[in-house]
Amino acid sequence: MTTTPNTVKVKLVRSPIGCKESHRATVRGLGLRKMHSVSELQDTPAVRGMINKISYLVAVI
Repeated sequence: MTTTPNTVKVKLVRSPIGCKESHRATVRGLGLRKMHSVSELQDTPAVRGMINKISYLVAVI
């Protein structure tokens, strides 16, 4: 699979259990549900900010 330059793939690598409610909502907002789920998103400043907020839970692949 090739990704276009204006998309970013995000993978949930840590469980949001025990995290702040707003961080859990951010995980859901990125389209991630279960551990190791991957979501391909548009590379916008809003998405980058969401990834930065929960950087300890996700990995950009």
